[in-house]
Amino acid sequence: MSGAAVREAVTILALPEQVRAARGFAGRVLGPAHPCLDVALLLASELVTNSVRHSGSAVRGGQVTVTVAAGEDCVRVEVTDRSGDGTPVLWPAGGEAEGSRGMRLVDALASRWGYERGGGLATTWFELRQDLAAAPRTWRVPSCACR
Repeated sequence: MSGAAVREAVTILALPEQVRAARGFAGRVLGPAHPCLDVALLLASELVTNSVRHSGSAVRGGQVTVTVAAGEDCVRVEVTDRSGDGTPVLWPAGGEAEGSRGMRLVDALASRWGYERGGGLATTWFELRQDLAAAPRTWRVPSCACR
């Protein structure tokens, strides 16, 4: 990875109106000139929204932690919450459905994504690599060095 790497985290209340704050945080960490900014903000919003709506943090006083690790050509965003009963799933979205598309966007636009569970917490993450943005989805994409 070239360029200086940064890694910052913020903890927010698990409220729908806080998704905007999480997106703003990610934007400040990346900076306006980062080549992956737009996609990173879109996907971060999707992960935080899922966490706020579907995790064990979706209770009064629940919290979500957003971590952004970035370099010039790589971004990794992690969203950690209290683990709920489910796991991230690529649900089929009906033609007129207003939901169920978030993880499909993550799957389509991220170089890699996944989730980890343990100790009562769940972390869902994605990575973006600028140099592989146009790579066919059938390629196996190596992990980023920005962790």
